[in-house]
Amino acid sequence: MSLPTDRKYVASHEWARLDGDLVVVGITDNAQEQLGDLVYVGDVNVGAELQAGEVAGVVESVKAASDIYAPVAGEVVEFNEALNDEPNLINDAPYDTWIFKIKPVNPADLDDLLDAAGYEASL
Repeated sequence: MSLPTDRKYVASHEWARLDGDLVVVGITDNAQEQLGDLVYVGDVNVGAELQAGEVAGVVESVKAASDIYAPVAGEVVEFNEALNDEPNLINDAPYDTWIFKIKPVNPADLDDLLDAAGYEASL
């Protein structure tokens, strides 16, 4: 498995990458592979104030649904609207397709997440 090293990971299979003052969040290749072909990505509430580990949205496939969790505490500021029509973008390119962006309360909280090697070891 080849994981991008420019981001952090959560054991619940989200990835998080700092982009300016925002944290961009998606799901890992392992997560999309387990779910299969995605048919819905959503229930992300822009403006929601979340704590790390709280449900931020949902991904659904033909065989399962799974919650997406906030990797850090903060305010959800954007949802990737392209996923409304093409949730399969995540299947095609999980590390290039983000789901939501969050303005973190403390960007340094990213340092507490797993690096690529730590995430891989957790699988």
